[in-house]
Amino acid sequence: MTTALFYLVVMVFVAAVVFLLASVLFGRGEELPPLPPGASPTRLPSEDITSQDVSRVKFQMVLRGYKMSEVDWVLQRLGAEVDELRTKVAELEQQLEGKAATQ
Repeated sequence: MTTALFYLVVMVFVAAVVFLLASVLFGRGEELPPLPPGASPTRLPSEDITSQDVSRVKFQMVLRGYKMSEVDWVLQRLGAEVDELRTKVAELEQQLEGKAATQ
């Protein structure tokens, strides 16, 4: 009988520790108020977007959302493409300026 009582006390203690750890890790279950209609935490500069701007983009978390790893992959590819295109535009502008200066 004493052994069963001891096991019961240990199980209750372990359950309490697991509950407290889960509460600390996952919070108290408070929900943030919804954003006003039309508002978004997603921000990008109005001009001259770079790969760093794209990599800093954060999206709202929703129950039915997209797979985060896929979104990260797409943003990484888009950022690299933006940087590559900006470099190419800068090179072409330099070539154009060089041709205009020689004429």
